[in-house]
Amino acid sequence: MPIRLLLLIVAVLVVASCAPDEPADDGLSDIGLDGFATATIWIDDRELVVAFAETPNQRSQGLMGVTDLGGLDGMLFVFQSESNGGFWMKDTLIPLDIAFFDGAGVLVDELTMEPCTADPCPSYRSRGSYRYAVEAPAGDLGFVVPGSRLVIVE
Repeated sequence: MPIRLLLLIVAVLVVASCAPDEPADDGLSDIGLDGFATATIWIDDRELVVAFAETPNQRSQGLMGVTDLGGLDGMLFVFQSESNGGFWMKDTLIPLDIAFFDGAGVLVDELTMEPCTADPCPSYRSRGSYRYAVEAPAGDLGFVVPGSRLVIVE
């Protein structure tokens, strides 16, 4: 009998070790950002914790449908190369500030964007090419000034 008990214990341990890990509950799914990671960034001397929009689908979704950022300060959009595309606010429910930064992290432009619930929605474009964009609730990027610099903490 002791050998059967030992074999049973070993079998239970083997089966348990094959079970998938539970995903970490980072709270992002609670605010409509399921699948997004978070990142810490600095703009000048301000530390911000942001959702990280890295893939084309994440960049397209952005903050659509989000009414409360929970503990986040905003969202960081990262592009593979310099871009000059516009942002729009279709189905985005809160007004947002957006700051555009070049590949060296230097501020290119900053705008305030208003929610849009019906087409046609305006496109908000930077005055120059950018590699990164940071969105935050309107007024929260008021400290960003010409010469501001973005640093992404790895």
